[in-house]
Amino acid sequence: MHTLKRFLILSLLGFILASAGWAQNAPDTGAALAGCGVCSFLIVGFIVLNIALLVWVARDAKARGMDSSVIWMILVMFTGVIGLIIYIFARPQGNMIQCAHCQNKRLQASAKCPHCGNA
Repeated sequence: MHTLKRFLILSLLGFILASAGWAQNAPDTGAALAGCGVCSFLIVGFIVLNIALLVWVARDAKARGMDSSVIWMILVMFTGVIGLIIYIFARPQGNMIQCAHCQNKRLQASAKCPHCGNA
């Protein structure tokens, strides 16, 4: 996951620097390329935030013992904020504690850990 973050950040930084270099070489199109860099930065930022949201939904659903974490992730992907609101109200409520065996988070009321299966 860390390598994906580094790749996205370095790609975005490279694109912004390339846009700035083009803007310096062609003074009449500099403003247009700078605007393109800002627009692409916003698009990449939006995509990264959506991916982070989908990963959070999948991990949270699995930690709460829901069998359909992938289905919830797909629902949030296609419906956006509305799907996220539906997920938050539909998920099992309760305190999250750390499992003594695998150190992952699980619901306090659950009989066994959804990650390792221990009580």
